[in-house]
Formats: sequence, C-alpha cells, structure tokens
Amino acid sequence: MERKKQDHAPSGRKRKNGASLVRRVIERHESITRKDIADWKKARIQATNDYEPRQVLLQNLYEEIMLDALMSSQVGLRIDKSQGVDFSLVQGGKTDEEQTRILKDSGLFDQLVELIVESKFYGCSLIEFSYTPDGIRADLVRRQNVAPKTGRFYPDTYGSEFVSYREEPEFGRWLVELYPREGDLGLLNKAVPYVLMKKFAMSCWSELCEIFGIPPRVMKTNTSDPEMLSRAEQMMKEIGSAAYFIIDTEENFDFAQGVATNGEVYKNLIDTCNQQLSLLNLAAVLGQDTVNGNRSKEESSSKLLDSVVKADNRFIESSFNRIILPALASIGVLKPGLRLVIAKEVDVEKLWKMVHEGSQYYDFDIDWIRETFGIEVTGLRTDTAPAVSPAPGNKKDGKAGASGSRETRELPDDFFF
Repeated sequence: MERKKQDHAPSGRKRKNGASLVRRVIERHESITRKDIADWKKARIQATNDYEPRQVLLQNLYEEIMLDALMSSQVGLRIDKSQGVDFSLVQGGKTDEEQTRILKDSGLFDQLVELIVESKFYGCSLIEFSYTPDGIRADLVRRQNVAPKTGRFYPDTYGSEFVSYREEPEFGRWLVELYPREGDLGLLNKAVPYVLMKKFAMSCWSELCEIFGIPPRVMKTNTSDPEMLSRAEQMMKEIGSAAYFIIDTEENFDFAQGVATNGEVYKNLIDTCNQQLSLLNLAAVLGQDTVNGNRSKEESSSKLLDSVVKADNRFIESSFNRIILPALASIGVLKPGLRLVIAKEVDVEKLWKMVHEGSQYYDFDIDWIRETFGIEVTGLRTDTAPAVSPAPGNKKDGKAGASGSRETRELPDDFFF
C-alpha cells in the first residue's frame, strides 16, 4: 500500500498551493563582465526610477563587490557577533524556557539574524517561511526580483509581470519584510565606488608586476627575408614565455620612461579604499594597520565596533518583536505574546573586581558566583591561615621585632588579578 505524503505543517496552519514566491523565481544567466563606475550609476538610476524602480542591476553589483575579501570578512564579523549573543523569550515579565529552547533548537535565530543584519547592507530582506521534514525554515526571496519601493515581486527580472506581495494574504504571516529605511539603497551602495577603485588599482598593480617583473624581449633581424623572420619567431617562442618583439635591423624600439615606481601609488590607493570600507562597515579601522598600529588604538577601535554591534542587536530585538515573532505565532511555531530579549554583555573582569571589593562589606549568593564566574564555591571558610610571626631581630616600620609577637599580613587588593 502506497504511503501518503506527510504534511509537516501544523494542523490549521497550511499555505495555499503555489503561493510560495521563492519557487516562482525564474533563474537567468547574469553577466560577469568587469564592472565600473558607469555600471554603478546606471544601476542607481534603475533603482531610483520614479515610474518603475527595480534593483536588478544594483543587487547584481552588490553580489559582485561582496566577493571582495575585506567586505566579506567585515560584514561576516558583524553577523557573527550578533549570532553569538544569548537571548530569551519573555512573556509577562518571566522567561519562557520551553519557547526559548524551541527557537534555539530550530536554527531560525541564526538564519533570521543573518538576514536582519544583511538588510542594513542590501537595503531590504524579504523572508518566506516554510516547513520541511527538518522543521521550519526561513528562505530569502532573491533580492534581484524584489522592488521594495513599490512592494512588487517580479518572477522574471526582465519581465513585466509582478505580484504586489504586501497585498497578499500571506504577508505578515508566511511572508515578512525587513526594510530598515524606506528609499534607502543600503550601506553597500556607499561601498561600491571604493571596491571598484580597489579592484582597478589591484589590476593595474598586477599589470605593472607583469611588465617589470618579466620584461619583454626584442630581436632585430631582416624582416624582409621570410626565412630569417620565421627562424627568429621560432627562436623567440622556444627560449621563454615573456612577451617578445621582432623588428627590422634598421628599426628601433624603446619603452617610454614613465614615473619610476614600484607600485607605491597603487598600494596607497588600495590602503585608502580599505580604510574607507572599514569606517563604513565597522566605524573604525580595525586590525589592518600593522605599521602604525598600537594597543590603545586597537582598544578604542574595538569599543567603536562594540557600539555598532549593540545597535545591530537593538535592531534585531525590534525586528523580532514587531515583525517576526507575531508571524511565527500566527503560523503556529511559537506561542503568541512573546518578546525577545537579548542578554546584555558583562565585563567579567570588571565585575569580579567589584565583587572582590564589595565582599569586605556584603555577602554574595554562592550560586550566582558559581554561574557567573565559573568558580566552584562550596561554602564559607571556617578556618583561617595562621598568623605569621616575624623572625627575631627583624625590623619593621623602624621598630625591632619582639620575640613571640604575631603579625597578620593582609592580601593586596590586586591579589586575584
């Protein structure tokens, strides 16, 4: 007997057949030719068109610049820091451990955090929920097919047919949109010119290495004699792989003498672009300047990065509480009325110093100390160390030590650090 296909969605929470936008996307081959500033301007004109704005060219350009190693690492750093935070789902002022565990085990949090942070860079993220044999999942609707300014989804990026996704009954439930600023093209729009100029400088520097690293060869022969010309050409092919020229004995060939350089001008342009990209992505130049870098500079840059991550976490909390959690509750993944709260990061070293200083006047909860600092405290000490008596004849504070006298030594304040 043939087994019926199982439906993994909860009872009463089923989508209409054919309503998925992700499955309606028509894949097209995109050009991978070299991009320049003119392509960027053309993409911006298409994205800001008053009649029918589209982001096909702009999102293709964003994917191109995200192949840059610096951009990829820095955007990934912000995503990783936000994914690593601890969170809980709260209802009525109390943490719901069961619902928190469901969200953590589903893997949705990491997927959604990545898409939420990316919406700041790409300008928007249209997310579609669906059930699979492994549980609930969140898929990104291809950004090239979405026009957030008009709320339209184009199955074919070069077609005229569209779906007004904000008017669909699934919107707000199975389909949610993260659109940080209306009309904003995202942070990557500001990064495009620097990445393009950086790629241009690296290409020119590579060409400089090829020309001056392996100089071309010049051979003079009688070019009017076909036999001598053929022999000279065969000879040049066999003795190396560098570029070569064959000229007549009466001809001269010289390289024009340009500015003598070893590529410093290209290196300066690349460094400048990297610095501007770091300021855009992390608000600081972090971990790049190995010549003029120092510890204090790196610490101040890390603090600036922490402020950026805190802003990302506030945006994540707001997006979950306003958009995502109500949608997950409406499709039966979580209970209604939940709020996501991200735990605040604590400087453990600073906190331990406060506890150490306050322990002279106050008592602290042993369980809290064990959970916070990982110290296996078993209880209060009942025995004290024996007092230390100085050796006879030793002087302390200008006085002779008397035999039989006892002195108690106090630990310095920084003993535990």
